[in-house]
Amino acid sequence: MKKVALLIETSNAYARGLLRGVVSYLRERSSWSVYLAEHGRGDRPPAWLADWRGDGIIARIETPAIAQALRRMKIPIVDMSAARLLPKVPWFETDDPAFAQLAFEHLRERGFKRFAFCGDPRFNWSNWRGEHFENAARAEGEPCFTYRPARRFSRDDTEQVEDIARWVRKLPKPIGVMAAYDYRGQQLLDACRRLGIAVPDEVAVVGVDNDELLCELSHPPMSSVIPNTHRTGYDAAALLDQMMSGHRTPSQTHLIAPLGIATRQSTDVLAIEDRHVARAVAYIRGHACKGITVDDVLRAVPQARRLLERRFKKLLGRTPHEEILRVQLDRVKALLAQTDLSLAEIAERCGFAHVEYLSVVFKKKAGVPPSQYRAKHRA
Repeated sequence: MKKVALLIETSNAYARGLLRGVVSYLRERSSWSVYLAEHGRGDRPPAWLADWRGDGIIARIETPAIAQALRRMKIPIVDMSAARLLPKVPWFETDDPAFAQLAFEHLRERGFKRFAFCGDPRFNWSNWRGEHFENAARAEGEPCFTYRPARRFSRDDTEQVEDIARWVRKLPKPIGVMAAYDYRGQQLLDACRRLGIAVPDEVAVVGVDNDELLCELSHPPMSSVIPNTHRTGYDAAALLDQMMSGHRTPSQTHLIAPLGIATRQSTDVLAIEDRHVARAVAYIRGHACKGITVDDVLRAVPQARRLLERRFKKLLGRTPHEEILRVQLDRVKALLAQTDLSLAEIAERCGFAHVEYLSVVFKKKAGVPPSQYRAKHRA
């Protein structure tokens, strides 16, 4: 039985998701003797590591001290940190361009024309997400404002919230903001509450990691990008298994795309002054997967079809039919990635009368057939 150490903290939802992915791999494919000790993010190398004699390690290599301790070990190692302190070791990380693009589109779909990013420059993944979020806004010709902490970074939570509040006060409103991770998003919401800024009407906030406890305890509850931590942990365990069996693997980068966005009250808004369009969009998002048509929308929000289509195109850049299809396909993607439902069952749940039509439309819009999309996003 292979002996494997997991140097992954259990203090946050992202890391716990990674561990659940590793456990799933072990249940299905392999049998290891696993050592998981109390380990916090940024901790020094545990004392037991110096004398530990094992076969492999999966670690979040977050500090130079951990990197130095692991560099001396002549066993296979898989890294799961964006710090990239051991560049010769295979590593798994979030697909930050995809995370940023998804958050941007989520806010733009709600009608926002101004955008901002609230990050934490201590972390590579935050800087990468901020850069790609700015690029996404710039590509659409929209302004983007980036939070930069005071030169002397404070570890005190109260001082951080006050610093964020000074930044938020100067932002033009209404504005859609991506927070680099959920805790930063919670701080941002605290800053808005202190300033008396209405969320989501003046400032809409979307975080990253979908830490359900943190998101639900935020005020108001916070929307968040859902990382595919299960897939990440599962694939990392599979790669380590190959390495321990003698397969040579180069120091590859494995970027794992997000699953979608969990929408909560912090972005539950339509920043559209045209109330007819706002009501029509709200109706579509609530009923698209029931198989509605544009005629159903017009019955719910009476007006001339041509006028509604012209208003949609001007404000959202797409027609009512395209909006219906977008909502349906977003749901299809979530069910493909997160369930084992057959394509026929997914078609029925998402409002498609014929599974063949779903397959054709999905490939046209997503670029790959549903089966290939599921294989890529499922462990």
